[in-house]
Amino acid sequence: MARAIWSGAISFGLVNVPVKLFSATSPKTVRFHQLSGKTGARIKQKRVDPSTGEEVAYEDIVKGYELSPDLYVKIEPEELDALDAKATKTIDIEEFVDLEEIDPIYYDHSYYLAPTAGGAKAYRLLLDAMRQSAKVGIGRVVLRSKQQLCALRPTGEVLTLTTMLWGDEVLSPDRMDELESVAEAEASPRELQMAEQLIASLSAHFEPEKFHDEYRERVLELIERKAAGEEIAIQPQAEEPTPAPDLMAALEASLAAVKSGDSDKAQKPAPKRTPARRTAAGKSRSKAAR
Repeated sequence: MARAIWSGAISFGLVNVPVKLFSATSPKTVRFHQLSGKTGARIKQKRVDPSTGEEVAYEDIVKGYELSPDLYVKIEPEELDALDAKATKTIDIEEFVDLEEIDPIYYDHSYYLAPTAGGAKAYRLLLDAMRQSAKVGIGRVVLRSKQQLCALRPTGEVLTLTTMLWGDEVLSPDRMDELESVAEAEASPRELQMAEQLIASLSAHFEPEKFHDEYRERVLELIERKAAGEEIAIQPQAEEPTPAPDLMAALEASLAAVKSGDSDKAQKPAPKRTPARRTAAGKSRSKAAR
């Protein structure tokens, strides 16, 4: 049973839709602890004053904003609390925009919204109206004592709330000097035509279940093998220099591979990874375990 992490209401105009908020994603990152290489014990982090070398108690730590190296402005918790956004328990929709107007770079975390008791009709009305109008609601919400910009949109039969970055948190690509070479480069009509054909031949409906984190799976497999007592030997492999690509040749080869039904060859090859092999001791231990 999913557990709601927030409850409140969607507010637009004079309409209020009572809802509960549920996590829509669950990152699967493999997390490691820091251990002593000599004893295997877990390392503990200590807060130390570098001027005295002594450990600082948690209650003696204050917040400080760095103005310049070694120059800080101390801020008291009460001062921050006075500026904190009030938890209004509402998702305040300020305007509705077209979905294609929002660049995905602004999206942060996503949540599902479900109606609370007695709110099913209002929830259904908003869901259907937004789907018919093909609009996305943009507003603000306070989550975990922090005001967030958010987008409200229908996703199938559920309303989805996605927190967003503020406008000044997205950096302009103009700050990259490397883009100047792109402005000077120009593809030939033939190259452009072949690139469009390749894109068309590789086009498909997005099916997220087809994609999975292969690196995480290899890490978990490695952990299982080592937990079973297997010794892993790594064969070092020198990196080969990557030659400058022949754009036309690559396009022609990719199109030929797609037409022959071997679309995998048309994809960009995965970077070579260092292979792992079992040592003789690992093999014998694995056989003994059987």
